[in-house]
Amino acid sequence: MNDNLNINWYPGHMAKTKKQIMQDIALVDVVLELLDARIPIASSNPEWEEMLKNKKRIIVLNKADLAEEKENQKWVSYFAAKGIEAVCTDASSGRGIPELMKKIEEVASEKQKQLGEKGRVGKSIRVMILGIPNVGKSSMINRMTKKASAIVGNKPGVTRQKQWVRLSNSNIELLDTPGMLWPKLQTQEIAMHLAYTGTIKDDIMPMIEIAYDLTKFLLQNKKKAFMERYHLEEKEIDTILANDQQEENENILEIMYLVGKKRGAVLSGGRIDEEKTARILLDDFRSGKIGRITVETVK
Repeated sequence: MNDNLNINWYPGHMAKTKKQIMQDIALVDVVLELLDARIPIASSNPEWEEMLKNKKRIIVLNKADLAEEKENQKWVSYFAAKGIEAVCTDASSGRGIPELMKKIEEVASEKQKQLGEKGRVGKSIRVMILGIPNVGKSSMINRMTKKASAIVGNKPGVTRQKQWVRLSNSNIELLDTPGMLWPKLQTQEIAMHLAYTGTIKDDIMPMIEIAYDLTKFLLQNKKKAFMERYHLEEKEIDTILANDQQEENENILEIMYLVGKKRGAVLSGGRIDEEKTARILLDDFRSGKIGRITVETVK
């Protein structure tokens, strides 16, 4: 498949978003950096490292319910070794939110103590939530505030404008920000990982190419879960993969066609509907129906 995809990744409004975030960082005490627990490296904006170097921050490994638990804990340890607090959450169910709230108060306690010594008791802890599109920022705010106070959507980049949200029964104020991308993807692998999870929109990268790459990854790393999901026989899969009479990409496509046939993605004349098959594979991965899968593991 194509190794040189031309991705229009950096919309024009992103430069304005970055400028606004840099101004707003000065207003907050703590920054929550939301990452997708399945792809903690790919979902971290490399520009934040410099922007946040003098600011208290907490890594929030969101969508942790879709990632493998043992890998989640390895990533928590990975960030701890770098001196960064990390918490696993699932904004959809609320898992990990109480721990996150406690962690915010712990991280901000030093500044709160300093303010208290100056007589400024009860001052709000101001928290900024940063994250690239589609990592669940708005869902996180809604869960933390226990109400639909932020715009929520499953399409990348739904949140548009800056908004402060006061948490009830707490002295925490949240500042939501639009999802911020960066101008140049470092590697083709990172681009694909972002595409697996839907951060790069399916109309920007060819959906069939994304599904092909995902299928290849699953066959190499999660073959049992893949076969169980689509009721495939291991012997048949191994025979196809071992076929050296055709190119590797043809072998992978043949297995994708098996999935399409199993799922009824068949056109007139018995041809497999490639677009529908690709959509089935991507939707099943993104929703966790293939299983809890961590794409990027701690090296």
